[in-house]
Amino acid sequence: MPTTTRLLRRAAVCAAAALTAFTAACGGADQPSGPTGEGQAPVRGGTLNIAFFPDNAAFSCLDPFQTYWIEHRTLIRNFADSLTDQNPETGEIVPWLATGWQISPDGRDYTFTLRDGVTFSDGALLDAAAVKANFDAFLAQSHADGTTTYGASYIQGLRSTDVVDARTVRFHFEQPNSSFLQATSTTNLALLSPASLQKTPQQRCLGGISGTGPFTLDNYTPGQGVTLSRRTGYQWPSPLTKNTGDPYLDKIQVSYIAEDSVRTGDLVSGQIDIAWPRNPFTVEDRELIERSGAYLRSRSLPGVSYALYPNVSQGRPLADDQVRRALYHAVDVRTLGTTVFGPEYPSVAGAFDSTTPDFAPQDAKLNYDPAEAAEILDAAGWQLAPGEQYRAKDGQRLTLTLAVEPASIGSELFQDQLRKVGIELQLRVMTQAERQAITANGQYDLLGSYFTRADPGALQFILVEQLANSKALARNAQKSETAAKIADLFNQAVRTTDAARRTEIYGQLQSVLIDDGVTFPLFERVQDAGIRNRVNGFRFTSESFLDLRDVWLQP
Repeated sequence: MPTTTRLLRRAAVCAAAALTAFTAACGGADQPSGPTGEGQAPVRGGTLNIAFFPDNAAFSCLDPFQTYWIEHRTLIRNFADSLTDQNPETGEIVPWLATGWQISPDGRDYTFTLRDGVTFSDGALLDAAAVKANFDAFLAQSHADGTTTYGASYIQGLRSTDVVDARTVRFHFEQPNSSFLQATSTTNLALLSPASLQKTPQQRCLGGISGTGPFTLDNYTPGQGVTLSRRTGYQWPSPLTKNTGDPYLDKIQVSYIAEDSVRTGDLVSGQIDIAWPRNPFTVEDRELIERSGAYLRSRSLPGVSYALYPNVSQGRPLADDQVRRALYHAVDVRTLGTTVFGPEYPSVAGAFDSTTPDFAPQDAKLNYDPAEAAEILDAAGWQLAPGEQYRAKDGQRLTLTLAVEPASIGSELFQDQLRKVGIELQLRVMTQAERQAITANGQYDLLGSYFTRADPGALQFILVEQLANSKALARNAQKSETAAKIADLFNQAVRTTDAARRTEIYGQLQSVLIDDGVTFPLFERVQDAGIRNRVNGFRFTSESFLDLRDVWLQP
Protein backbone atom coordinates (compact mmCIF):
# COMPACT_ATOMS: atom_id res chain seq x y z
CA MET A 1 0.00 0.00 0.00
CA PRO A 2 1.47 3.38 -0.90
CA THR A 3 1.88 5.61 2.10
CA THR A 4 3.20 8.91 0.78
CA THR A 5 2.63 11.02 -2.29
CA ARG A 6 4.92 13.04 -4.51
CA LEU A 7 5.08 16.55 -3.21
CA LEU A 8 7.00 19.40 -4.54
CA ARG A 9 5.66 20.79 -7.77
CA ARG A 10 7.65 22.32 -10.57
CA ALA A 11 5.50 25.49 -10.48
CA ALA A 12 7.43 27.76 -12.83
CA VAL A 13 8.40 25.01 -15.28
CA CYS A 14 4.92 23.49 -15.29
CA ALA A 15 3.22 26.81 -15.84
CA ALA A 16 5.56 27.77 -18.65
CA ALA A 17 5.18 24.45 -20.47
CA ALA A 18 1.42 24.38 -20.10
CA LEU A 19 1.14 28.04 -21.08
CA THR A 20 2.93 27.30 -24.35
CA ALA A 21 0.38 24.60 -25.17
CA PHE A 22 -2.46 26.86 -24.11
CA THR A 23 -1.31 29.79 -26.23
CA ALA A 24 -0.94 27.57 -29.29
CA ALA A 25 -4.37 26.01 -28.85
CA CYS A 26 -6.42 29.01 -27.77
CA GLY A 27 -4.57 32.05 -28.99
CA GLY A 28 -4.18 33.24 -25.40
CA ALA A 29 -7.80 34.46 -25.10
CA ASP A 30 -9.87 33.58 -22.07
CA GLN A 31 -12.64 31.07 -22.77
CA PRO A 32 -15.89 30.43 -20.84
CA SER A 33 -15.14 27.77 -18.22
CA GLY A 34 -17.59 24.93 -17.58
CA PRO A 35 -19.50 22.13 -19.31
CA THR A 36 -21.16 23.32 -22.52
CA GLY A 37 -24.13 20.95 -22.47
CA GLU A 38 -25.85 21.91 -19.21
CA GLY A 39 -29.63 21.72 -19.56
CA GLN A 40 -29.41 19.82 -22.84
CA ALA A 41 -30.39 16.24 -23.60
CA PRO A 42 -27.40 13.86 -23.41
CA VAL A 43 -25.87 12.77 -26.72
CA ARG A 44 -24.64 9.22 -27.27
CA GLY A 45 -21.29 8.41 -28.84
CA GLY A 46 -17.66 9.39 -28.79
CA THR A 47 -14.45 8.42 -27.01
CA LEU A 48 -13.50 9.99 -23.69
CA ASN A 49 -9.74 10.45 -23.30
CA ILE A 50 -8.38 10.46 -19.74
CA ALA A 51 -4.79 10.96 -18.61
CA PHE A 52 -3.71 9.43 -15.30
CA PHE A 53 -0.49 9.57 -13.35
CA PRO A 54 1.36 6.35 -14.30
CA ASP A 55 0.95 3.05 -12.59
CA ASN A 56 4.15 1.15 -11.83
CA ALA A 57 5.26 -2.41 -11.26
CA ALA A 58 4.02 -2.45 -7.66
CA PHE A 59 0.50 -1.31 -8.62
CA SER A 60 -0.04 -2.82 -12.08
CA CYS A 61 -3.33 -4.46 -11.19
CA LEU A 62 -6.97 -4.06 -12.23
CA ASP A 63 -8.38 -6.83 -10.01
CA PRO A 64 -10.85 -5.14 -7.61
CA PHE A 65 -9.88 -7.14 -4.53
CA GLN A 66 -6.15 -6.68 -4.92
CA THR A 67 -5.59 -3.10 -5.99
CA TYR A 68 -5.05 -0.01 -3.88
CA TRP A 69 -4.13 2.33 -6.75
CA ILE A 70 -6.81 5.04 -6.87
CA GLU A 71 -6.64 5.46 -10.64
CA HIS A 72 -7.31 1.76 -11.17
CA ARG A 73 -10.11 1.70 -8.64
CA THR A 74 -11.82 4.56 -10.48
CA LEU A 75 -11.76 2.45 -13.67
CA ILE A 76 -13.02 -0.63 -11.82
CA ARG A 77 -16.02 1.38 -10.68
CA ASN A 78 -17.05 1.65 -14.34
CA PHE A 79 -16.82 -2.00 -15.37
CA ALA A 80 -17.67 -3.79 -12.11
CA ASP A 81 -20.65 -3.09 -9.84
CA SER A 82 -21.11 -3.77 -6.12
CA LEU A 83 -23.88 -5.12 -3.92
CA THR A 84 -24.60 -1.63 -2.58
CA ASP A 85 -23.67 1.97 -3.28
CA GLN A 86 -22.87 4.88 -0.95
CA ASN A 87 -24.27 8.38 -1.27
CA PRO A 88 -21.26 10.73 -1.44
CA GLU A 89 -23.21 13.56 0.20
CA THR A 90 -24.75 11.71 3.17
CA GLY A 91 -22.75 8.48 3.50
CA GLU A 92 -26.02 6.51 3.30
CA ILE A 93 -25.77 2.96 1.91
CA VAL A 94 -28.34 2.29 -0.83
CA PRO A 95 -29.30 -0.89 -2.77
CA TRP A 96 -27.61 -1.71 -6.06
CA LEU A 97 -27.02 -5.30 -7.18
CA ALA A 98 -28.76 -6.21 -3.94
CA THR A 99 -32.33 -4.95 -3.55
CA GLY A 100 -32.13 -5.11 0.23
CA TRP A 101 -30.43 -6.67 3.24
CA GLN A 102 -30.95 -7.76 6.80
CA ILE A 103 -28.45 -7.66 9.66
CA SER A 104 -28.88 -10.08 12.54
CA PRO A 105 -29.35 -8.54 16.01
CA ASP A 106 -25.88 -9.71 17.05
CA GLY A 107 -24.30 -8.09 13.97
CA ARG A 108 -22.68 -11.32 12.79
CA ASP A 109 -24.94 -12.25 9.85
CA TYR A 110 -25.68 -10.14 6.76
CA THR A 111 -28.34 -11.47 4.36
CA PHE A 112 -28.68 -9.84 0.92
CA THR A 113 -31.45 -10.25 -1.66
CA LEU A 114 -30.18 -9.95 -5.23
CA ARG A 115 -31.70 -8.24 -8.26
CA ASP A 116 -33.17 -10.35 -11.05
CA GLY A 117 -31.76 -10.32 -14.55
CA VAL A 118 -28.25 -9.02 -13.85
CA THR A 119 -25.49 -10.48 -16.00
CA PHE A 120 -21.74 -10.17 -16.25
CA SER A 121 -20.26 -8.92 -19.50
CA ASP A 122 -19.22 -12.50 -20.39
CA GLY A 123 -22.90 -13.54 -20.22
CA ALA A 124 -22.86 -15.28 -16.82
CA LEU A 125 -25.81 -14.68 -14.51
CA LEU A 126 -25.37 -12.84 -11.24
CA ASP A 127 -26.91 -15.12 -8.62
CA ALA A 128 -26.14 -16.15 -5.06
CA ALA A 129 -23.68 -18.77 -6.26
CA ALA A 130 -21.71 -16.13 -8.19
CA VAL A 131 -21.59 -13.87 -5.13
CA LYS A 132 -20.41 -16.80 -3.01
CA ALA A 133 -17.71 -17.59 -5.59
CA ASN A 134 -16.40 -14.02 -5.27
CA PHE A 135 -16.26 -13.99 -1.49
CA ASP A 136 -14.82 -17.49 -1.31
CA ALA A 137 -12.05 -16.27 -3.62
CA PHE A 138 -11.58 -13.21 -1.41
CA LEU A 139 -11.20 -15.39 1.67
CA ALA A 140 -8.82 -17.78 -0.03
CA GLN A 141 -6.57 -14.96 -1.18
CA SER A 142 -6.73 -13.24 2.22
CA HIS A 143 -5.59 -16.43 3.94
CA ALA A 144 -2.83 -16.87 1.40
CA ASP A 145 -1.55 -13.30 1.55
CA GLY A 146 -2.42 -12.28 5.11
CA THR A 147 -3.12 -8.54 5.13
CA THR A 148 -1.01 -7.75 2.07
CA THR A 149 -4.03 -7.89 -0.27
CA TYR A 150 -5.84 -4.58 0.06
CA GLY A 151 -9.38 -6.00 0.00
CA ALA A 152 -8.59 -8.28 2.93
CA SER A 153 -9.13 -5.36 5.28
CA TYR A 154 -12.77 -5.17 4.15
CA ILE A 155 -13.74 -8.70 5.16
CA GLN A 156 -12.01 -9.08 8.52
CA GLY A 157 -13.72 -11.82 10.52
CA LEU A 158 -15.71 -13.28 7.61
CA ARG A 159 -16.12 -17.01 8.24
CA SER A 160 -18.39 -18.14 5.42
CA THR A 161 -20.65 -17.12 2.55
CA ASP A 162 -23.76 -19.26 2.12
CA VAL A 163 -26.28 -19.62 -0.70
CA VAL A 164 -29.76 -19.48 0.85
CA ASP A 165 -31.48 -19.66 -2.54
CA ALA A 166 -30.74 -18.38 -6.04
CA ARG A 167 -31.41 -14.77 -5.08
CA THR A 168 -30.35 -14.80 -1.42
CA VAL A 169 -26.85 -14.91 0.01
CA ARG A 170 -25.77 -14.81 3.65
CA PHE A 171 -22.41 -13.73 5.11
CA HIS A 172 -21.44 -15.06 8.53
CA PHE A 173 -18.77 -13.35 10.65
CA GLU A 174 -16.85 -14.68 13.63
CA GLN A 175 -17.67 -11.46 15.45
CA PRO A 176 -19.81 -8.40 14.66
CA ASN A 177 -18.47 -6.23 11.85
CA SER A 178 -20.50 -3.03 11.47
CA SER A 179 -18.18 -1.81 8.68
CA PHE A 180 -19.15 -4.64 6.34
CA LEU A 181 -22.26 -2.99 4.92
CA GLN A 182 -20.21 -0.01 3.80
CA ALA A 183 -17.56 -2.39 2.50
CA THR A 184 -20.10 -3.93 0.10
CA SER A 185 -20.40 -0.52 -1.62
CA THR A 186 -16.70 -0.23 -2.42
CA THR A 187 -14.78 -0.94 -5.59
CA ASN A 188 -12.59 -3.43 -3.72
CA LEU A 189 -15.58 -5.73 -3.18
CA ALA A 190 -16.95 -5.21 -6.71
CA LEU A 191 -18.03 -8.52 -8.22
CA LEU A 192 -16.44 -10.45 -11.08
CA SER A 193 -17.85 -13.32 -13.12
CA PRO A 194 -17.18 -16.90 -11.97
CA ALA A 195 -15.02 -17.47 -15.07
CA SER A 196 -12.86 -14.46 -14.14
CA LEU A 197 -12.29 -15.99 -10.72
CA GLN A 198 -10.84 -19.11 -12.31
CA LYS A 199 -7.81 -17.07 -13.34
CA THR A 200 -4.89 -16.75 -10.97
CA PRO A 201 -4.59 -13.53 -8.94
CA GLN A 202 -1.68 -12.51 -11.14
CA GLN A 203 -3.72 -13.09 -14.30
CA ARG A 204 -6.68 -11.11 -12.94
CA CYS A 205 -4.41 -8.17 -12.26
CA LEU A 206 -3.58 -7.89 -15.95
CA GLY A 207 -7.15 -7.89 -17.24
CA GLY A 208 -9.31 -10.41 -19.06
CA ILE A 209 -11.94 -10.04 -16.32
CA SER A 210 -15.68 -9.38 -16.53
CA GLY A 211 -17.92 -7.37 -14.22
CA THR A 212 -21.59 -6.42 -14.37
CA GLY A 213 -20.86 -2.75 -15.12
CA PRO A 214 -21.92 -0.54 -18.04
CA PHE A 215 -18.49 -0.77 -19.65
CA THR A 216 -16.33 -3.75 -20.53
CA LEU A 217 -12.60 -3.95 -19.95
CA ASP A 218 -11.07 -4.37 -23.40
CA ASN A 219 -7.37 -4.01 -22.73
CA TYR A 220 -4.90 -3.14 -20.01
CA THR A 221 -1.22 -2.67 -20.75
CA PRO A 222 0.71 -1.65 -17.61
CA GLY A 223 2.57 1.58 -18.08
CA GLN A 224 0.80 2.33 -21.35
CA GLY A 225 -2.96 2.49 -21.04
CA VAL A 226 -6.44 1.03 -20.59
CA THR A 227 -9.42 0.81 -22.95
CA LEU A 228 -13.06 0.36 -21.92
CA SER A 229 -16.05 0.00 -24.28
CA ARG A 230 -19.77 0.58 -23.86
CA ARG A 231 -21.78 -2.48 -22.96
CA THR A 232 -25.25 -2.70 -24.51
CA GLY A 233 -28.24 -3.87 -22.49
CA TYR A 234 -27.14 -2.45 -19.14
CA GLN A 235 -30.29 -2.04 -16.99
CA TRP A 236 -29.28 -2.19 -13.31
CA PRO A 237 -27.69 1.15 -12.39
CA SER A 238 -27.24 2.46 -8.88
CA PRO A 239 -30.07 4.77 -7.82
CA LEU A 240 -27.42 7.46 -7.43
CA THR A 241 -26.89 7.45 -11.22
CA LYS A 242 -29.22 9.49 -13.45
CA ASN A 243 -28.70 7.38 -16.57
CA THR A 244 -30.82 4.22 -16.24
CA GLY A 245 -29.67 2.49 -19.42
CA ASP A 246 -26.64 2.00 -21.63
CA PRO A 247 -23.81 4.50 -21.05
CA TYR A 248 -23.60 7.44 -23.41
CA LEU A 249 -19.92 7.01 -24.28
CA ASP A 250 -18.73 4.53 -26.91
CA LYS A 251 -15.24 4.18 -25.44
CA ILE A 252 -12.93 5.31 -22.67
CA GLN A 253 -9.25 5.58 -23.54
CA VAL A 254 -6.81 6.00 -20.65
CA SER A 255 -3.18 7.04 -21.08
CA TYR A 256 -0.48 7.44 -18.45
CA ILE A 257 1.42 10.74 -18.31
CA ALA A 258 4.02 11.29 -15.61
CA GLU A 259 4.57 15.04 -15.88
CA ASP A 260 1.85 17.30 -14.49
CA SER A 261 2.83 20.05 -16.93
CA VAL A 262 2.41 17.74 -19.94
CA ARG A 263 -0.92 16.43 -18.66
CA THR A 264 -2.22 19.97 -18.13
CA GLY A 265 -0.91 21.06 -21.52
CA ASP A 266 -2.69 18.16 -23.22
CA LEU A 267 -5.94 19.15 -21.51
CA VAL A 268 -5.89 22.83 -22.43
CA SER A 269 -4.90 22.01 -26.01
CA GLY A 270 -7.80 19.56 -26.34
CA GLN A 271 -5.75 16.37 -26.74
CA ILE A 272 -7.36 14.81 -23.66
CA ASP A 273 -10.74 15.32 -21.99
CA ILE A 274 -9.90 14.73 -18.33
CA ALA A 275 -6.60 15.32 -16.52
CA TRP A 276 -6.58 13.33 -13.29
CA PRO A 277 -3.49 14.29 -11.25
CA ARG A 278 -1.95 12.38 -8.38
CA ASN A 279 -1.66 15.60 -6.34
CA PRO A 280 -3.87 18.69 -6.52
CA PHE A 281 -3.16 21.13 -9.33
CA THR A 282 -0.82 24.02 -8.71
CA VAL A 283 -2.34 27.51 -8.58
CA GLU A 284 -0.76 28.21 -11.97
CA ASP A 285 -2.24 25.11 -13.56
CA ARG A 286 -5.69 25.81 -12.08
CA GLU A 287 -5.67 29.29 -13.61
CA LEU A 288 -4.45 27.90 -16.91
CA ILE A 289 -7.17 25.25 -17.05
CA GLU A 290 -9.95 27.69 -16.30
CA ARG A 291 -8.65 30.27 -18.81
CA SER A 292 -8.74 27.61 -21.52
CA GLY A 293 -12.46 27.04 -21.00
CA ALA A 294 -11.92 23.71 -19.27
CA TYR A 295 -13.19 23.42 -15.71
CA LEU A 296 -12.16 21.96 -12.38
CA ARG A 297 -13.85 19.64 -9.92
CA SER A 298 -12.43 18.68 -6.52
CA ARG A 299 -13.43 16.43 -3.64
CA SER A 300 -11.59 15.30 -0.54
CA LEU A 301 -10.68 11.62 -0.54
CA PRO A 302 -12.50 9.93 2.34
CA GLY A 303 -10.65 8.03 5.03
CA VAL A 304 -7.45 8.73 6.92
CA SER A 305 -5.98 12.18 6.28
CA TYR A 306 -2.33 12.57 5.33
CA ALA A 307 -0.76 12.53 8.80
CA LEU A 308 2.47 11.84 10.59
CA TYR A 309 2.65 9.06 13.17
CA PRO A 310 5.15 9.35 16.03
CA ASN A 311 7.67 6.86 17.33
CA VAL A 312 7.01 6.88 21.09
CA SER A 313 9.42 4.05 21.87
CA GLN A 314 11.43 4.44 25.04
CA GLY A 315 14.34 6.84 24.61
CA ARG A 316 12.87 8.64 21.59
CA PRO A 317 12.06 12.38 21.99
CA LEU A 318 8.37 11.83 21.23
CA ALA A 319 8.04 9.40 24.11
CA ASP A 320 7.66 12.65 26.06
CA ASP A 321 3.91 13.38 26.10
CA GLN A 322 4.55 17.11 26.39
CA VAL A 323 6.69 17.24 23.26
CA ARG A 324 3.86 15.59 21.30
CA ARG A 325 1.37 18.02 22.84
CA ALA A 326 3.54 20.98 21.86
CA LEU A 327 3.72 19.82 18.24
CA TYR A 328 0.02 20.49 17.71
CA HIS A 329 0.56 24.17 18.54
CA ALA A 330 3.85 24.43 16.67
CA VAL A 331 2.38 23.46 13.28
CA ASP A 332 0.11 25.74 11.26
CA VAL A 333 -1.82 23.18 9.21
CA ARG A 334 -3.73 25.85 7.31
CA THR A 335 -0.56 27.53 6.10
CA LEU A 336 0.91 24.16 5.12
CA GLY A 337 -2.02 23.36 2.86
CA THR A 338 -2.48 26.77 1.30
CA THR A 339 1.23 27.30 0.70
CA VAL A 340 1.66 23.98 -1.10
CA PHE A 341 -1.68 23.78 -2.92
CA GLY A 342 -3.13 27.31 -3.07
CA PRO A 343 -5.28 29.71 -1.02
CA GLU A 344 -8.53 27.75 -1.42
CA TYR A 345 -7.11 24.46 -0.20
CA PRO A 346 -9.09 23.08 2.79
CA SER A 347 -7.41 22.76 6.16
CA VAL A 348 -7.12 19.33 7.70
CA ALA A 349 -9.22 19.07 10.87
CA GLY A 350 -8.39 15.70 12.35
CA ALA A 351 -7.36 12.11 11.79
CA PHE A 352 -9.88 11.76 8.94
CA ASP A 353 -10.71 13.82 5.89
CA SER A 354 -13.99 15.73 6.05
CA THR A 355 -15.77 13.46 3.53
CA THR A 356 -15.48 10.46 5.87
CA PRO A 357 -18.78 9.40 7.47
CA ASP A 358 -18.81 10.05 11.25
CA PHE A 359 -16.09 12.69 10.83
CA ALA A 360 -15.76 14.74 14.04
CA PRO A 361 -13.54 17.80 13.50
CA GLN A 362 -10.77 18.39 16.02
CA ASP A 363 -9.55 21.68 14.58
CA ALA A 364 -9.76 23.48 17.93
CA LYS A 365 -7.10 21.09 19.24
CA LEU A 366 -4.89 21.76 16.21
CA ASN A 367 -4.75 25.48 16.96
CA TYR A 368 -1.52 27.11 15.83
CA ASP A 369 -0.02 28.87 18.81
CA PRO A 370 3.79 28.89 18.88
CA ALA A 371 3.81 30.78 22.20
CA GLU A 372 1.76 27.99 23.77
CA ALA A 373 4.09 25.40 22.24
CA ALA A 374 7.07 27.21 23.75
CA GLU A 375 5.41 27.32 27.21
CA ILE A 376 4.70 23.58 27.10
CA LEU A 377 8.28 22.77 26.12
CA ASP A 378 9.69 25.12 28.77
CA ALA A 379 7.57 23.47 31.46
CA ALA A 380 8.73 20.03 30.29
CA GLY A 381 12.36 21.04 30.72
CA TRP A 382 13.22 21.59 27.06
CA GLN A 383 14.95 24.94 27.37
CA LEU A 384 16.13 27.35 24.71
CA ALA A 385 19.43 28.77 25.90
CA PRO A 386 20.40 32.34 24.95
CA GLY A 387 21.95 32.42 21.50
CA GLU A 388 20.86 28.86 20.71
CA GLN A 389 18.49 27.96 17.88
CA TYR A 390 17.29 24.64 19.28
CA ARG A 391 16.08 23.49 22.66
CA ALA A 392 17.89 20.99 24.85
CA LYS A 393 17.28 18.98 28.02
CA ASP A 394 19.99 17.33 30.12
CA GLY A 395 22.50 18.13 27.38
CA GLN A 396 20.38 16.48 24.66
CA ARG A 397 19.18 18.62 21.73
CA LEU A 398 15.48 18.34 20.83
CA THR A 399 15.94 16.74 17.42
CA LEU A 400 13.27 14.81 15.51
CA THR A 401 13.83 12.69 12.39
CA LEU A 402 11.12 12.74 9.72
CA ALA A 403 11.44 9.84 7.28
CA VAL A 404 10.24 10.97 3.84
CA GLU A 405 10.29 9.71 0.31
CA PRO A 406 11.97 11.91 -2.32
CA ALA A 407 10.17 15.24 -2.90
CA SER A 408 7.85 14.86 0.08
CA ILE A 409 4.84 17.17 0.59
CA GLY A 410 5.64 20.35 2.43
CA SER A 411 8.39 18.80 4.52
CA GLU A 412 10.57 21.93 4.37
CA LEU A 413 7.67 24.10 5.51
CA PHE A 414 7.00 21.71 8.38
CA GLN A 415 10.70 21.82 9.25
CA ASP A 416 10.66 25.62 9.27
CA GLN A 417 7.64 25.81 11.57
CA LEU A 418 9.22 23.49 14.12
CA ARG A 419 12.44 25.49 13.97
CA LYS A 420 10.53 28.58 15.13
CA VAL A 421 9.73 26.92 18.48
CA GLY A 422 13.23 25.48 18.90
CA ILE A 423 12.70 21.95 17.55
CA GLU A 424 15.23 20.62 15.05
CA LEU A 425 13.67 18.48 12.31
CA GLN A 426 16.03 16.37 10.24
CA LEU A 427 14.69 14.96 6.97
CA ARG A 428 15.73 11.39 6.25
CA VAL A 429 15.04 10.65 2.61
CA MET A 430 14.14 7.02 2.00
CA THR A 431 12.97 4.96 -0.95
CA GLN A 432 9.74 2.98 -0.79
CA ALA A 433 11.88 -0.17 -0.60
CA GLU A 434 13.71 1.18 2.47
CA ARG A 435 10.53 2.17 4.31
CA GLN A 436 9.79 -1.25 5.78
CA ALA A 437 13.24 -1.67 7.32
CA ILE A 438 13.32 1.88 8.67
CA THR A 439 9.91 1.39 10.26
CA ALA A 440 10.74 -2.01 11.71
CA ASN A 441 14.00 -0.72 13.18
CA GLY A 442 12.36 2.42 14.58
CA GLN A 443 14.87 4.67 12.81
CA TYR A 444 12.55 7.66 12.72
CA ASP A 445 10.51 9.95 14.98
CA LEU A 446 7.76 10.83 12.52
CA LEU A 447 6.48 8.87 9.52
CA GLY A 448 3.59 9.63 7.17
CA SER A 449 0.70 7.38 6.20
CA TYR A 450 -2.92 7.44 4.99
CA PHE A 451 -5.72 5.11 3.92
CA THR A 452 -8.59 5.77 1.48
CA ARG A 453 -11.99 4.41 2.46
CA ALA A 454 -15.32 6.10 3.23
CA ASP A 455 -15.47 4.58 6.71
CA PRO A 456 -13.52 5.51 9.85
CA GLY A 457 -12.75 1.83 10.43
CA ALA A 458 -10.00 2.32 7.85
CA LEU A 459 -7.70 3.64 10.56
CA GLN A 460 -7.59 0.20 12.20
CA PHE A 461 -5.24 -0.89 9.45
CA ILE A 462 -2.72 1.72 10.51
CA LEU A 463 -3.08 1.70 14.31
CA VAL A 464 -4.46 -1.65 15.52
CA GLU A 465 -1.41 -3.87 15.55
CA GLN A 466 -3.22 -7.16 14.91
CA LEU A 467 -4.77 -5.72 11.73
CA ALA A 468 -2.18 -3.18 10.63
CA ASN A 469 -0.40 -3.42 7.30
CA SER A 470 2.71 -2.23 9.16
CA LYS A 471 2.67 -3.74 12.63
CA ALA A 472 5.84 -1.86 13.52
CA LEU A 473 4.26 1.51 12.70
CA ALA A 474 1.21 0.66 14.82
CA ARG A 475 3.35 -0.51 17.71
CA ASN A 476 5.71 2.47 17.61
CA ALA A 477 2.95 5.09 17.32
CA GLN A 478 1.29 4.58 20.70
CA LYS A 479 2.07 3.57 24.23
CA SER A 480 0.52 0.33 25.46
CA GLU A 481 -2.27 1.95 27.45
CA THR A 482 -3.22 4.18 24.53
CA ALA A 483 -3.08 1.25 22.09
CA ALA A 484 -5.47 -0.69 24.33
CA LYS A 485 -7.83 2.29 24.53
CA ILE A 486 -7.88 2.77 20.76
CA ALA A 487 -8.32 -0.94 20.03
CA ASP A 488 -11.23 -1.03 22.50
CA LEU A 489 -12.96 1.92 20.82
CA PHE A 490 -12.60 0.30 17.41
CA ASN A 491 -13.87 -2.96 18.85
CA GLN A 492 -16.93 -1.22 20.28
CA ALA A 493 -17.60 0.59 16.99
CA VAL A 494 -17.45 -2.51 14.78
CA ARG A 495 -19.56 -4.56 17.17
CA THR A 496 -22.45 -2.16 17.66
CA THR A 497 -25.51 -2.34 15.41
CA ASP A 498 -26.73 1.07 16.62
CA ALA A 499 -25.73 3.76 14.09
CA ALA A 500 -26.00 6.60 16.60
CA ARG A 501 -23.85 4.74 19.10
CA ARG A 502 -21.29 4.01 16.38
CA THR A 503 -21.07 7.72 15.56
CA GLU A 504 -20.59 8.51 19.24
CA ILE A 505 -17.79 5.97 19.61
CA TYR A 506 -15.95 7.21 16.54
CA GLY A 507 -16.27 10.75 17.88
CA GLN A 508 -14.58 9.62 21.10
CA LEU A 509 -11.87 7.89 19.10
CA GLN A 510 -11.06 10.99 17.06
CA SER A 511 -10.70 12.99 20.26
CA VAL A 512 -8.39 10.40 21.85
CA LEU A 513 -6.14 10.34 18.81
CA ILE A 514 -5.29 14.01 19.33
CA ASP A 515 -5.47 14.09 23.13
CA ASP A 516 -2.97 11.22 23.36
CA GLY A 517 -0.74 12.50 20.55
CA VAL A 518 -1.12 9.50 18.25
CA THR A 519 -1.61 11.25 14.91
CA PHE A 520 -0.38 14.58 13.56
CA PRO A 521 -2.58 15.54 10.59
CA LEU A 522 -0.89 17.69 7.95
CA PHE A 523 -3.12 17.71 4.87
CA GLU A 524 -6.69 17.05 3.84
CA ARG A 525 -6.22 14.74 0.85
CA VAL A 526 -8.01 16.19 -2.17
CA GLN A 527 -8.68 14.64 -5.58
CA ASP A 528 -8.69 17.18 -8.41
CA ALA A 529 -9.90 16.71 -11.95
CA GLY A 530 -9.39 19.06 -14.89
CA ILE A 531 -12.20 18.58 -17.40
CA ARG A 532 -12.60 19.76 -20.97
CA ASN A 533 -15.79 21.76 -21.46
CA ARG A 534 -17.29 19.29 -23.93
CA VAL A 535 -17.55 16.76 -21.05
CA ASN A 536 -20.92 16.76 -19.30
CA GLY A 537 -22.32 14.73 -16.42
CA PHE A 538 -19.12 14.46 -14.36
CA ARG A 539 -19.69 12.94 -10.90
CA PHE A 540 -17.51 11.88 -7.96
CA THR A 541 -18.43 8.67 -6.13
CA SER A 542 -18.35 8.36 -2.33
CA GLU A 543 -14.75 7.15 -2.69
CA SER A 544 -13.96 10.34 -4.68
CA PHE A 545 -13.50 8.26 -7.80
CA LEU A 546 -14.88 9.04 -11.25
CA ASP A 547 -18.31 7.70 -12.24
CA LEU A 548 -18.66 7.72 -16.04
CA ARG A 549 -22.20 6.38 -16.28
CA ASP A 550 -23.73 9.83 -16.73
CA VAL A 551 -20.89 11.35 -18.77
CA TRP A 552 -21.57 12.44 -22.34
CA LEU A 553 -19.68 14.50 -24.91
CA GLN A 554 -20.94 17.65 -26.58
CA PRO A 555 -20.43 17.17 -30.36
